[in-house]
Amino acid sequence: MTARAAKGPQSWDEFKAEHFGTRTEVIEGVEVAVPSDVPLNFTALFSELSTESEIEAFPDAVAVLYGEGVFEQWVKNGMGTKGLLTALMWGYMQGSGQDVTFVDAYLVVTSDDPGKAVAAAVGNRAARRSQSRPTGGRSSRTSAASTASRATRSRT
Repeated sequence: MTARAAKGPQSWDEFKAEHFGTRTEVIEGVEVAVPSDVPLNFTALFSELSTESEIEAFPDAVAVLYGEGVFEQWVKNGMGTKGLLTALMWGYMQGSGQDVTFVDAYLVVTSDDPGKAVAAAVGNRAARRSQSRPTGGRSSRTSAASTASRATRSRT
């Protein structure tokens, strides 16, 4: 009998908490769960939003990503349009498996070429992380003798 079978059946909520995580973050004074997956209907809602969108367009996208009532709390706490789009982009990228910063998300939101900005944010983050990790042991020196040419010189 496996350890899982001994514990009995696992619910979806238990599975999700174990495999997707339950990290939280405070955004504009509201504690929200950090998205660990992108809800299926979020992409369609988010693709329609911009700094020129009417305020009525935002609550559904925020609710899908962060939960009911979060949008209203953010508005009450003074969040602006760029902040809102940054929080949504950050959550979308987190849910897509890209551990980015709020600055990274802001740069995507304010970029003239968001696709290029996403690639730069994800690439820069990976580069920064790889620089801080050791990559292995030192390489051994190749001796000068082993690289010398065996060809004889012409004396003409």
